[in-house]
Amino acid sequence: MRIAISTDGGNVSAHFGRCPSFTIVDIEGGKVTGKEVISNPGHHPGFLPKFLHDKGVNCIVAGGMGQRAIQLFAEQGIEGVVGVGGQVDIVVEKIVNGTLEGGESLCKPGGGRGYGLDKTECDHPHDEQQNKEGDCEK
Repeated sequence: MRIAISTDGGNVSAHFGRCPSFTIVDIEGGKVTGKEVISNPGHHPGFLPKFLHDKGVNCIVAGGMGQRAIQLFAEQGIEGVVGVGGQVDIVVEKIVNGTLEGGESLCKPGGGRGYGLDKTECDHPHDEQQNKEGDCEK
């Protein structure tokens, strides 16, 4: 399985589309077999689901994304898991162990606009993010 995690400074980003980067993790046989960080190539409706699909991604993990984005990922055969916060390495461990659970999206409509580009702060409380988990299959 290949998983993309929206990443901001080593933590799961609250906004999948405007995150600075994605951590791409390959998991096979209950072990991490590959890991790379790629820059976010840009946010345009429908672009990232196709971009990540072309990279072989099966699942995206993020703090939040809108329903339209979740639908666009599903059309590409990519499961979306939202409501996840915390350090990327801990999230990866939970995915490997099968203990990552999703929750309510941390994004509110329009909350990601400008995030990572011209905003200096996220609109979401970080304490909430740290206590949420997500749900990709191994």
